[in-house]
Amino acid sequence: MKKYIFLLTSFTLILLYSCTENIDTSARYVFKADCVMTYLEKHEAYSEYVKLLKLTPISIRSKSTVGELLTARGHYTVFAPTNKAISNYLEELYKEDPSLLSAPSWDAFYSEQKRDSIFRVIVCNSIIDSGDHEEAYQVNNFPQETGTEFPLSNMNDRRLSVRYKGVDSIFINNTSPLSLTERDILATNGIIHQVGKVIAPKDITAASYFQQLLEEQKEGFLVMAKAIQACGLMDTLSKIRDEVYENLYLRGELPENMHLYIDGHFPNGDNWTPRHRLYGFTVFSETDAFWREQGLDPKAPSSTLLPQLVQWIVSHHQYSDDDQFVTDENYESEDNLLYQWTTYHILPFRTPADRLVFHRNEFGYDATRQTFTIPMYEIYSTMGKRRILKIYESKESNGIYLNRFPVLEQDRREVLHELSCDPDKVGCLVDRDPEHAVLNDIINCCIYPIDAPLSYNDKVRDNLAKQRLRFDGMALFPEAMNNDIRLKQSGDEKNQDVYIPATWIYNYFENMQMNNQTLFVYLNAYNYQWCNLHSDEMKAKGRFEITFKLPPVPRRGTYELRYKVLPNGDRGIQQFYFGSNPNKMPAAGIPVDLTRPIGSMNVGYEADGKDDDYNIEVDKRLRNNGVMKGAKSVTADGSSGDIERNRSSNLRYIITRQTLDPNETYYMRVKSVLDSEQKEFYMDYMEWCPKEVYDNPERPEDIW
Repeated sequence: MKKYIFLLTSFTLILLYSCTENIDTSARYVFKADCVMTYLEKHEAYSEYVKLLKLTPISIRSKSTVGELLTARGHYTVFAPTNKAISNYLEELYKEDPSLLSAPSWDAFYSEQKRDSIFRVIVCNSIIDSGDHEEAYQVNNFPQETGTEFPLSNMNDRRLSVRYKGVDSIFINNTSPLSLTERDILATNGIIHQVGKVIAPKDITAASYFQQLLEEQKEGFLVMAKAIQACGLMDTLSKIRDEVYENLYLRGELPENMHLYIDGHFPNGDNWTPRHRLYGFTVFSETDAFWREQGLDPKAPSSTLLPQLVQWIVSHHQYSDDDQFVTDENYESEDNLLYQWTTYHILPFRTPADRLVFHRNEFGYDATRQTFTIPMYEIYSTMGKRRILKIYESKESNGIYLNRFPVLEQDRREVLHELSCDPDKVGCLVDRDPEHAVLNDIINCCIYPIDAPLSYNDKVRDNLAKQRLRFDGMALFPEAMNNDIRLKQSGDEKNQDVYIPATWIYNYFENMQMNNQTLFVYLNAYNYQWCNLHSDEMKAKGRFEITFKLPPVPRRGTYELRYKVLPNGDRGIQQFYFGSNPNKMPAAGIPVDLTRPIGSMNVGYEADGKDDDYNIEVDKRLRNNGVMKGAKSVTADGSSGDIERNRSSNLRYIITRQTLDPNETYYMRVKSVLDSEQKEFYMDYMEWCPKEVYDNPERPEDIW
């Protein structure tokens, strides 16, 4: 049996098999006054679990135990293992690593520290704390799609997944079966589900996973594993968390929360600092079956396979003619073609299957039914040489695609949708089936098979350069995804208002720099009806000065950089700067007054009427004054009645219009020009828009 290193406790752990133990159910519905802990204490089948709950502290910074927590007010989902499940787990630990314990017993551990770590594995992986604002999870509220993760993390900061096998057969993290009878047990402070196997996720890294494929010559993603190893990416893919940040937080040297006010009402309550700074990755990979069809043997030695792979990349023109590269065997060089091709398959953050494309409040979207309407996409920068990857989903696409470029119905009076898609623009279908994708087994990575080769070739770059590229402000920061900050499905205060430490305290977002007078917060806005892209927004207060690293443009050409804002009296007056040198950027225009909505500005604003020719003239007039109406695709609540475009308080500023180079890294700086501590910075989304779109003589830019 293959051994894995359990990285949080530095010893070997292996999952085990067990059956579900039957317990006495005669008193299940007569305990309405019982909290979770009281119910568990009343049933002998959980006696071992109860002991561990009473011995396990909530955290390193707390002396209270998890058992005490489960007697308190709250909304806890508890996947309670039976005594038999815990006994089987100890037996498996003993068989796997006799150096850990001399017998399958709690008294047989050679180290109390390691024994206590096992306590935490069993206890903290079994409980999801939904906080004060979200309900605990009953079975009918589990994620509906098999392999999908729960929206909230467990107490071990891991997101558990659900797999459905047959009628009423449910497994947590693929292997822990939910009892058919002992589920949805109601307590005053939560829900209890009995599991027949301890939930103990493998804490292996992407590097460990690929190394195992190499050692066992196991097909699936073997070609990708050999390419990743040859390119020297194993060390990068072994990273789990920023230990410097971790230690600062545990020692209390980072503020646990920050109380921010704007004119006495922004935001509501405390803003909580992230507990971790985790690393993560998403790998999109051609399968070994695909490579066999191309005449490559995945099991061939790397010295044979990799030159063949490079030759295949060259002969199939999986690159751009503008690319500068070499094809020698120094694969670790960023100038090497294999390195550039491989890193384009990797995003620098972990993306679960249900978060590849976000659906929240776009035009026509029904969140309760999760029905797709208009196409939605995300724009991200890949690893290695910074290039754009588009992740796309629509009602008509029947799945999520990479770099898909369909023909869209974009008329002002129609609903945005796909009309058709040329065969050479379909892109790569992402396989999210947990039978094929590696979704929950790796602590810092998800791996998705794709059905077509992925590359940043000329066709992809040309198509990207012919469309407006809208990217959410939080998409700039891999840390937001890795640490489950962005668009977390939780109304709890600590997940709604997240304080990002100032740069001088710790540079949490690598792609953002702040001056010492900036207080920055991310507002998740879950279940809010805010007319922002995905509802969420970024804010700050103080004499702020914030610099962002922007995603690259796909082709050399003239682009507009646009910045969407919701002006009101809380906002400030700010100067924008733009350039390729973050330490020396020229100002982009004059200071912009964000305190006034577009309707009160002398820019020629008029609401849309019935005459589209006149509406187009109004749009042109606004553009001549450096502003645009908001997007029709963004709504407050998904309905077609309250859209961003129809709000005079929503607008897009054209920050700059100039010729840009895809090989340059560009930055935008936003600086307050007011001598005030209370006026705020605000940002929702930005856009790169090529001249071919905004100045097209045949077809005006769409309003979506």
